[in-house]
Amino acid sequence: MTDLLTPVMIGPYLLRNRIVLPPLTRNRADGQHVPTPRMTLYYRQRASAGLMVAEGTAISPRAVAYPRVPGIWSEDQVRAWSEVTNAVRHAGGTFFMQLWHVGRVSHRLNQPDGGTPVSSSALPVPDEQLVTYDGMKPFEPPRALARDEIADVVREYAAAARNAMRAGFDGVEIHGANGYLVDQFLNDNINDRTDDYGGPVENRVRFLAEVLDAVCGVWGSDRVGLRLSPSGTFMGAGDSDRKTTYTAAVRVAAERDLGYLHLVEPTIAGSMSVEAAADAIPTSYFRSIYPGTLIVSGDHTPQTGHEAIRSGAADLVGFGRAFISNPDLPWRIASGAELAPSNRATYYTDGDEGYHDYPSLEEQAFADALQMAEMEGAVDVARAGRALRESQAEWLIASGEWYASQRLIAAQGQQG
Repeated sequence: MTDLLTPVMIGPYLLRNRIVLPPLTRNRADGQHVPTPRMTLYYRQRASAGLMVAEGTAISPRAVAYPRVPGIWSEDQVRAWSEVTNAVRHAGGTFFMQLWHVGRVSHRLNQPDGGTPVSSSALPVPDEQLVTYDGMKPFEPPRALARDEIADVVREYAAAARNAMRAGFDGVEIHGANGYLVDQFLNDNINDRTDDYGGPVENRVRFLAEVLDAVCGVWGSDRVGLRLSPSGTFMGAGDSDRKTTYTAAVRVAAERDLGYLHLVEPTIAGSMSVEAAADAIPTSYFRSIYPGTLIVSGDHTPQTGHEAIRSGAADLVGFGRAFISNPDLPWRIASGAELAPSNRATYYTDGDEGYHDYPSLEEQAFADALQMAEMEGAVDVARAGRALRESQAEWLIASGEWYASQRLIAAQGQQG
């Protein structure tokens, strides 16, 4: 029976399972938005996911929302990301970068030279505050992008896609969700433009289409994904006719035969579980109109994830908060182990705590065995440790051998 632990193809890649590490903002880059060594360890720990999508990565200095988020516009950033991708590759992971422009979800204190953030229109995020380098601040009105500036932003996406390729990623995902720049063009409660990027839905999807075409021109469409939040309300997103707007957006993706479409479930807003909006669209609706590979993320448990795969509602399932505190999540799901809870207070802090210090089952078993040995005055805990390690290794070896054989079969088929 097909479930979370069965392999699946995404574009040219055979994934060992259908468990996804979705993009999760963690604010562990440095002050110049350069990935740090702790990020290398964090991603390597989670490389048993079928697919990993790196946290939202700013495509340019003015695409930045928050302090300490990574970027992909400078040589230092490309070199640092190369360290991360090398570690993930050696651990057997498949790794995409999420390309991110936040638009109005920023502040002049977080912008280069104190400039005004840009958006589709000059409407600020309502009733919200943003963390800046000078503390929490209310949002200010952005500046509407001029037509020639839109073309410049599209070129920034293409440049970032090339840099992601140079950094060793396997593909890229366009962040079109959660009220950021692509969403700011899609949603008519934000986009009040009167040119051919505003008004009717066929105009409001134009920016998305141009971004996808630019990035697919770098990577090829089968190594490009798109993330959307059709029922999202995060950062003031909303639309008078969600179904029409997001049907059009999904069809833009379908026409380009992308590697995958990644949908945020209606009951998630940022990192918080919420009640679905009254006009929320069931994810199953998009399954009926999108013929390609579909990922769903948000509020899933292993059980609901299995059900989504078995029912055909999705091809892969993302587990964000569960992956934060369970670096070996696929093994825990395979073995039926209890999932460790995550500490929300450390989601966005600057440090190791709550980041790469969550132990795997094996690490926890060794720690428990050592503590027991110390309590009992024992001097040798290696035997117990080996037994626990071998039980996990049997599953990993079997999974790895099957995965390698299928990749060989797939490669032979491609060669005719």
